[in-house]
Amino acid sequence: MENLPIPVVVGKYVFHIDVNSAFLSWTAAYRVNVLGEKEDIRQIPSIVGGDQEKRHGIVLAKSTPAKKYGIQTGEPIVAAQRKCPGLVVVPPDYGLYVTSSRAFMDILREYSDNVIQYSIDEAWIVFEGFEKLYGRGQMVNLAYEIKDRIRDELGFTVNVGVSTNFLLSKMAGDFSKPDKVHTCFPEEMERKMWPLPVSDLFLCGRSTVEKLHRLGIQTIGELAHADEGMIHAHLKKHGQTIQGFAKGGDLDPAMISHEANKGYGNSLTAPVDIVTEEYARHLLLSLSETVGARLRADKVMVSVVSVHLTTCEFKRMNRQMQLDSPTNITEEIYGAACLILDKLWDKKTPIRQIGVHTSKVQENAGHQYSIFDLEKSDKLEKLDKAVDQLREKYGEDAIFRASFLKSNVSHMSGGLNKERRSGGYRGKFLQD
Repeated sequence: MENLPIPVVVGKYVFHIDVNSAFLSWTAAYRVNVLGEKEDIRQIPSIVGGDQEKRHGIVLAKSTPAKKYGIQTGEPIVAAQRKCPGLVVVPPDYGLYVTSSRAFMDILREYSDNVIQYSIDEAWIVFEGFEKLYGRGQMVNLAYEIKDRIRDELGFTVNVGVSTNFLLSKMAGDFSKPDKVHTCFPEEMERKMWPLPVSDLFLCGRSTVEKLHRLGIQTIGELAHADEGMIHAHLKKHGQTIQGFAKGGDLDPAMISHEANKGYGNSLTAPVDIVTEEYARHLLLSLSETVGARLRADKVMVSVVSVHLTTCEFKRMNRQMQLDSPTNITEEIYGAACLILDKLWDKKTPIRQIGVHTSKVQENAGHQYSIFDLEKSDKLEKLDKAVDQLREKYGEDAIFRASFLKSNVSHMSGGLNKERRSGGYRGKFLQD
């Protein structure tokens, strides 16, 4: 057995906060606290999934009682219903999820100016300098305070993992759920983390787990103590990475800063299969609006736009393009997304999921106007600013694009329009 390097303990505490079954929890909290429903779908076998009347959707989130039936996230709804005939299925509400995520992140930012959002329902909080003022016990108490405040004020629960680095705090947060606080400091790894199966380790996917099992490695501790040369021979660079995690090494900053610091994006699973260019473009416009609004709120611009597609056969495709000039204008992001879509999609293969993502983020970047588009770009910039101000003052339902009214046709009826309603575009409309 090899000697293991002692993980470097930096002068900071790191909290990992993850919403428990986010989509289902946010839906349940809204139904109970806003709509006044008596039945809490978190307490019964239930899932959030696609509209089964329009297609065989997949499970996006499941309640704790649903887990007892062996229901898995990502499996077809029809398979989940076979396991549990009385399963309650609720449709996704992406607008609600965005609103809930913002409220969640707003609370986290009250505790530190260093909040790293990893996904819509997951973030790290970094506390540096606090170790000189507070001991571990007080920091754990703070974790409980944050957890309880989110539950009491927002109506849904989270798990909080506490440690001295990003990887160990994330592992701690996943120990047991829901509504829990766990610690995993370096000296606790042997007792708390090493007995866990390798499938519980960050970035250990199914293929990696199968390779490790063939090598006789079942637990995280066995991976930590395995011969490094053997691991590299069979799993190459990825093997070195996950073995480092097993030893308590930290995450590469690029892994955790992509969403919040290096890129802004949004994606959705459509309520009906995307089979027409018109429908795809309307969804791209919806996604571009939310991405553009986030960029403008953070006073940043981006130079790269990418589009991600997932087919009904779960084949993933993506492509990106470099912009001529940094931008945060919705129309310019949307225009780039449409150009990418034309090259990426054959317009025949049904699409299940679609996303718009941006990268190469710049602060205080000036917009380089073309002499031919100066007037148009100036108008678009002012228009975006006015829309943002209206929505900030009167809510996201205050204004929406007229093109979303035009989409109420044939196969899109109840699909895109449901998405627009949930996304907050009721009220006055914005002429395209």
